[in-house]
Amino acid sequence: MNEPMITTAAPNPATEELLARGWAALPASYRFPDKAPTVAEARAWCRHLAETHYENFHVATWFLPERLRPHFHAIYAYCRVSDDLGDEVGNTKQSLALLDLWGSELDACYEGQTRHPVFVALAETICACSIPKEPFADLLTAFKQDQVVTRYASMQDVLGYCRYSANPVGRLVLYTCGYADEERFRLSDATCSALQLANFWQDIRVDWAKNRVYLPQDDIKRFDVSDSTIDQGIATPEFRALLKYEVDYARSLFHQGLPLIGMVDRDLAVDLDLFSRGGLEILNAIEHQDFDVLSSRPSIAKRTKLQLALRAVTGKFLPFLRLSRSKGKAA
Repeated sequence: MNEPMITTAAPNPATEELLARGWAALPASYRFPDKAPTVAEARAWCRHLAETHYENFHVATWFLPERLRPHFHAIYAYCRVSDDLGDEVGNTKQSLALLDLWGSELDACYEGQTRHPVFVALAETICACSIPKEPFADLLTAFKQDQVVTRYASMQDVLGYCRYSANPVGRLVLYTCGYADEERFRLSDATCSALQLANFWQDIRVDWAKNRVYLPQDDIKRFDVSDSTIDQGIATPEFRALLKYEVDYARSLFHQGLPLIGMVDRDLAVDLDLFSRGGLEILNAIEHQDFDVLSSRPSIAKRTKLQLALRAVTGKFLPFLRLSRSKGKAA
């Protein structure tokens, strides 16, 4: 494969300085190489990131068809680096400059010109799975929004953020597995938004430390809760009532999305079941703490995680086991 010709306008000195400082805050491997890697090298780079950065993703890939794993590794690497450009730099101007550069590289990827390993691998996935640019670009919109928006007036505004931050991930998964219809997208959006909300309610204190509050401001006022409640870390009766309301809403979204599990092939269904049940377990963990997420962060017990994994494995192999047993009886 011939190395693509990259023609990009040089940034001005101020932008160059922002980019240099931003890259310095991130792993050196994230930076653009002088020479574009081969597809094999790019896929290996993405696989390494996916299998070492986030254990839940590695566990999920156990249930994916082997032929699709390079595509999921590429998508994960894009999401992971994009997220880190926004969240791990620690400077708004630097993050925005990096995200703009990343967006330009996404454009170049769709024009057949790219040099970063993420996009070299992603170009193969985009072509093989006929994925449009929109879901990738939407994710960057969310990461940029996180740099400048710290409060959301209503649940509709929070869901508007989820439309860019979470829902594109589900759509990318569906595209990769060969699905591109609006009904499946709708159900996937419900599941992904529910997962995002579950993570928000689990990490209220974590987000507060970043000056972010995803609880809708109108709900906060309606339940007579204030920022000082979160700041002091005291789960008042009013705060618990507020969080119960938000947990119930997130749970209803999960249930809206569950029919998608029966509308996809068995391999993907296993993953969807694992993540949907895992998200519901996060909500259960919050409820078991009597909706006090301020004194300690709720998490899923290791035993429950194992049960979820076993359930997923059983769901994948039970039809095969039944078939084997029926053949054995016939013999």
